[in-house]
Amino acid sequence: MPDLLRRPFGSHGKVHQITPADAGWRHVGFGLYRLRAGDRIAEATGACEVILVMVEGKARMKAAGRDWGLLGERMDVFEKTPPHCLYVPDGHDWQAEAATDCVIAVCSAPGRGGHQARRIGPDGITLTERGKGTNTRHINNIAMEDQDFADNLLVTEVFTPAGHWSSYPSHRHDEDDFPRITYLEETYYHRLNPGNGWAIQRVYTDDGSLDEAMAVRDGDVVLVPRGHHPCGAPYGFEMYYLNVMAGPRRNWRFIPAPEVEWIMERDKG
Repeated sequence: MPDLLRRPFGSHGKVHQITPADAGWRHVGFGLYRLRAGDRIAEATGACEVILVMVEGKARMKAAGRDWGLLGERMDVFEKTPPHCLYVPDGHDWQAEAATDCVIAVCSAPGRGGHQARRIGPDGITLTERGKGTNTRHINNIAMEDQDFADNLLVTEVFTPAGHWSSYPSHRHDEDDFPRITYLEETYYHRLNPGNGWAIQRVYTDDGSLDEAMAVRDGDVVLVPRGHHPCGAPYGFEMYYLNVMAGPRRNWRFIPAPEVEWIMERDKG
């Protein structure tokens, strides 16, 4: 089993590069750039579709033979304003020139050429509340299944208040048995406020064959190949994460962990 906790391997330029081969799975890829104003980057999508997420800062984007202009607005991710994003289908190139210091996430999965390049957000993305009590968190849905402009990718942002839990009650999506459950690989790109804090993420299966509890720092990525995957922010530290999911079909269906089924039933009311 590959290491599930990935620390950034630098502080400038590309600081994360997770491929399906590296992760030991088939679908999800994730990269992250931390750029200074004036930096330029370029990639080819190859056989993958890509969603570029302006996590922080501003950049001028070109992709699929078109100039998309200046993308980005929030300078700190914890402003919680809707992100500016760009969808680029497989078989195309993209380029970015940083207009300010910025953080750009590269979310990828196998593409089928079924959609055209397009901007995503900030219009149409609304911060929504999910959960109850200390399970309350706030969601920016970037590309979930009700938004039909991607072949495989599912992408969302989650803001978890200090002292709260997220991706909880614990659940899994590791079987291809739609509509009961879908198989989706997943990455979590974590940020913390203040940035010197930490959070906890556990990845575990019902049979205990996988059971990892990780201390997550600002900028880390956690891989979820299977099993349940709750995370918690300690008092004093707010948590953000960017989720990327993909699998054989573009649907998110999950099953709760046996020990928390009663919580989900209770909270339906």
